Amino acid sequence: MTTDSALTPEQILSATEEVLRRFGPAKATVVDVARSLGVSHTSVYRFFPSKAALREAVTQRWLDQAHHELQSIATEPGPAADRLHRWLVTLFAAKRKKALDDPQLFATYMALVAETSTTVEAHVGTMVAQIGQIVRDGVRAGEFGPTDVASTARAVFEATAHFHDPAHAGEWSDPSAQDRFEALWKLILGGLTIR
Repeated sequence: MTTDSALTPEQILSATEEVLRRFGPAKATVVDVARSLGVSHTSVYRFFPSKAALREAVTQRWLDQAHHELQSIATEPGPAADRLHRWLVTLFAAKRKKALDDPQLFATYMALVAETSTTVEAHVGTMVAQIGQIVRDGVRAGEFGPTDVASTARAVFEATAHFHDPAHAGEWSDPSAQDRFEALWKLILGGLTIR
């Protein structure tokens, strides 16, 4: 049980995730979240002014969970080709883990994501910018040929969508998925390094 004075946004978001897992997005309510925390629903509303705001915040947190690790890869020193490959592998592994380890929660989040298009657009924008940073580094170091960084980053993201877009989650458990990813990576790398 949490007291109103000790309540934090992070506790509310964690409780919301559990309530969503238990009831699904159609039935989960702010009252359910408050009840699971042992507080009144008005305590939850002090941090999140509406059910929609709470759902958007929990979706944002879920989408951002991989950003920190991906950002670290994007900004670390080292060959751009290695970093880009590791960035893409990390993204694919994170998405696959979410989809396969907890399919019910993954489906719940997909329903929430459909409600919050601006959150998803910002998430995609962040990831494309990280790819762009790696591509820019590769061009500057002479690893990659001259290119328009922004359009190339977007093209890499879109070309690999099969391995991170939730629409393809049903195919991620296929034993050949990793081999197909590596074949695509070779094509992408070849396109980046052609001069």
